[in-house]
Parts: sequence; C-alpha cells; structure tokens
Amino acid sequence: MKAARTGGGAASGQALRHPGRAARGRVRYVCTVDKKNALRAGALATGTTLMMLLMSSPALALTRDDGDDPGPGLSVGETLGLFVVAPLVIFGIIAGLVMVLDKSRKQA
Repeated sequence: MKAARTGGGAASGQALRHPGRAARGRVRYVCTVDKKNALRAGALATGTTLMMLLMSSPALALTRDDGDDPGPGLSVGETLGLFVVAPLVIFGIIAGLVMVLDKSRKQA
C-alpha cells in the first residue's frame, strides 16, 4: 500500500514529488540574486540618480529670480557651528533628557 501511494519510490528512498517538476536540491542562500536582476536594479538606480542631477542642475542657481535678495555668506566658523555643533548639542540635550526622565529603573 505504501509503494502504491508514493509511486513506487519509497523503497528506493525517493520523496513524493510532482511528476512534471525536478527534485528540489538543498537550499542555497549564497548568490541568490541573479545577474539580470542586479543589472536591472543598477540601471534603475543610475537612471534615477542621473535624472535627479540633471533636473537640479547647479547652473540654474546662477540666474537670479525676481525678488532675490541673498544675505551675506557664512564664515567657516558659523557654518561648522550651524551644521555640526548645533545638531550635536541638540542630540546631547535630547539624550540627557531621556536618561534623566527614564522611569524603567528598578526601585530597590
């Protein structure tokens, strides 16, 4: 009865499988992305990047618009303070508040 149910392969150790499909081998997790999909993803990323660069060309910044009134430029110290030091200070304040106001401590 067992041999009839599995198609006669149970005696030789073969597993039951669909008659039109090849037997599944071991599972391989190395190199699961084939070349065609990788090339497609690379082409899409490259195309998107190039389109963004072309659409936001720095050459458009050379012509002034009506009503443009740019202020004085920032010095190196002001730039570092604004874009480096200020975010680090804000991050430190937030982290300090989180540590001070933490309510998950064990109360002994």
